[in-house]
Amino acid sequence: MKTNKNRWLIALSAIFIHLSIGGAYAYSVYTNPLRDAMGWSATEITIAFTIMMGLAGSSAALFGTFVERSGPRKSAMIAAVLFGLGQAGSGVAVMIDSLPLFLLTYGLLSGLGLGIGYISPVSTLVKWFPDRRGLATGMAVLGFGSGALLTAPVANALMSSIGIMSTFYVLGACYFILMIIGASYIAPPPQGWMPAAMIKDIASGKKEVKQDLAQMSAKEAVKTRRFWMLWSMMLINTTAGIMMISVASPMAQEVVGLSAVAAATMVGIMGIFNGGGRLGWAAASDYLGRPTVFMIFFVIQIVAFLTLPLITNIIIFQFLILLVVSCYGGGFSNLPAFVGDLFGTKQLGAIHGYLLTTWSLGGVFGPIIVTQILERTGSYIPVFYVFATLIGVALVISILLRLDIQRVKKQQQQQGQGVA
Repeated sequence: MKTNKNRWLIALSAIFIHLSIGGAYAYSVYTNPLRDAMGWSATEITIAFTIMMGLAGSSAALFGTFVERSGPRKSAMIAAVLFGLGQAGSGVAVMIDSLPLFLLTYGLLSGLGLGIGYISPVSTLVKWFPDRRGLATGMAVLGFGSGALLTAPVANALMSSIGIMSTFYVLGACYFILMIIGASYIAPPPQGWMPAAMIKDIASGKKEVKQDLAQMSAKEAVKTRRFWMLWSMMLINTTAGIMMISVASPMAQEVVGLSAVAAATMVGIMGIFNGGGRLGWAAASDYLGRPTVFMIFFVIQIVAFLTLPLITNIIIFQFLILLVVSCYGGGFSNLPAFVGDLFGTKQLGAIHGYLLTTWSLGGVFGPIIVTQILERTGSYIPVFYVFATLIGVALVISILLRLDIQRVKKQQQQQGQGVA
């Protein structure tokens, strides 16, 4: 049960990895410089980001089993190579003025590295923090959400001083080094490991060991209704969050008359709420429970979406948008811990990867729904009611999931053994 690894350094290693791949969210800072320097259209430049984000969720699902089989260190090192090459290779694409190579490097390679790097440390963190699963995964995912906040100003400064091509080289190298540092330390704990304080509390009767609902393989998990309930909840929560992120600025300007400058400021603050929500909601879930936190997400969003069309106060309008964004971030940070609660840690990375397909789908559905409604009605107001309805469906599913969990626990108590 003893180990020479420090679990807080394991968490820091995960943050290094997630901070690096989170830099992908700063992609918009490259759009205008690439357009001006290369003559590529904004649409062509955006395709690279679309490919990368589409691959992020799908590669997490595709390589989830590989991550579990190979372990976090090897997986994270492969992610470092792919992501670092994708970023630095973008500099080569700029040097030879090749849009196809740019799509291949920034889009394909970075996307694969992003997906594998996202899930690589998560199941390991859950095992290192059996007493604080939510907090542990929240710290890592906070790093991912904060990556763009660090990358954006650094990339801007580098492009101004050394140019776009060299900026990709420098950042690619930095990402690679940070991810390799993180990968070199990260490792799973011994089987059954618990921190000393937790062992002491259990021995004294202050704390009970919380048993996972089941220990399942990924193939077993996807055959359960609990998996698809959680998948549906995540899809709706992610779609709503990405929708809000994609149109927050023009929506606020049209509905409550926010100025362009103030809207831009709000978008920056949204990044803080996205990242803060990942840590805050995840930490809260250790005390409230994951099912309760997801129900809170949906109640907050129903109230927000039904209230937004009626609001004329600029501050309240922005606050409600920020709440929705915090629930979006909180969904991602609570997901790995929820997976562990429901299906155990045996193949947590693979199951988590399958659930992250909602990330790719939400990235498609959210913007499509809002743009279609806007084109057909000429207003954002119907968008609020459509998403209030969708979130209402998610709330019903979350209640049914909670009841299903209680039913299984009751059966386990009656039978005195686990239920697959």
